[in-house]
Amino acid sequence: SGFERSHKLSRLMEMVDEVIEERESALVFTQFREIGDALEKYLRHTRHINTYYLHGGTNRKKRENMIEAFQDPDSEPSIFVLSLKAAGVGITLTQANHVFHFDRWWNPAVEDQATDRAFRIGQKKNVFVHKFVAMGTLEERIDEMIEDKKKLAGAIVGSDESWLTELDNDAFRELIALNKSAILE
Repeated sequence: SGFERSHKLSRLMEMVDEVIEERESALVFTQFREIGDALEKYLRHTRHINTYYLHGGTNRKKRENMIEAFQDPDSEPSIFVLSLKAAGVGITLTQANHVFHFDRWWNPAVEDQATDRAFRIGQKKNVFVHKFVAMGTLEERIDEMIEDKKKLAGAIVGSDESWLTELDNDAFRELIALNKSAILE
C-alpha cells in the first residue's frame, strides 16, 4: 500500500528500531485516527513488540488498562500510538522517553501538551522529541506557521518579563496610562 511505501513511515521505523534496541519505549502521536490505527497494526506485525493505540473512541476501561500496562516498569519496551486530541491531557506516560509527532498540528500548544505526557513527575530519563515534516507538502507550511507563531509569541510575551525593566520611565508611563477618552465615555 501507499502507507507502507511512505518515507516518513520508513524513517519512523528506523528510529523505533533504535529505541527498541536501547530497551526504551516511545509515544507516537498522530492527529488522524486512520493513520494511528495503521501505525499500530504495522508496528505490531512488523516489529513484534508491545503496542497500544489510544484514540477518542477508546473506552475508559481499555484506556486505563493500556496506560497501566505501558507504565509497568517490568514490561518490555513498548510503543504507544496516540491520537493527538485524545491523549493531550491527564495522562502520565513516563515509561516513554522518546516522543514522535508523526504529523504536525497547527497549534503548537496542542503538540506541547501531548509531548508533556512523557515530561512528568517521575520521569527519570532524558526525553527526546522528534517531529516529522515531509518537505514540499502542506506539513512544511504547517511547520513554518508553527515556527512563526512561536516567534510571534516570543516577541510579544518574551521568555521572561525583562522587557518591563528595559523600558525607560516615559515608555513605562505610556504603557500603563489609562486612556482618558475610554474612561469618560
